[in-house]
Amino acid sequence: MATIRSAGLLMFRRRGEAVEVLLAHPGGPFWARRDDAAWTLPKGEIAPEEDPLAAAQREFLEETGFTPAPPFLPLGELRQKSGKRITAWAFEGDADPSLLVSNPFEIEWPPRSGRMQTFPEVDRVHWFDPQEARRKLIAGQAPFIDALQLALAGEPAAMRAP
Repeated sequence: MATIRSAGLLMFRRRGEAVEVLLAHPGGPFWARRDDAAWTLPKGEIAPEEDPLAAAQREFLEETGFTPAPPFLPLGELRQKSGKRITAWAFEGDADPSLLVSNPFEIEWPPRSGRMQTFPEVDRVHWFDPQEARRKLIAGQAPFIDALQLALAGEPAAMRAP
């Protein structure tokens, strides 16, 4: 079975000396009551022959409705427990979470009910300081916060999935 590869973007903004990151909460009934360890970088699968950075920009726009803008800082690649590999970049920007517009997806809900329901891919976005972001992120994505902090300090991100 081929490894699933995803690409994502981490938007950050500066507030004086502080930095905040924009995280996305997955939509749908599975994630509805989850908060800590449930948030994610806006990301998605890389299509065959698609440039990973182009995929990250496309997914960010589809999942948030916000247009990402260069320059993009490479944050490296990591492998989640599921085996999925995620490559990420950061970019500086600002967005009002109340203006979120996310693509919908459809699933049978409740399970085995025969009824299809539509949910947004992302049901909310929020700005978090790095410490809180580490707690909110799905296990395995927190190293992207560390990579961002290193990049902002002028050090290259050396993270690479095993």
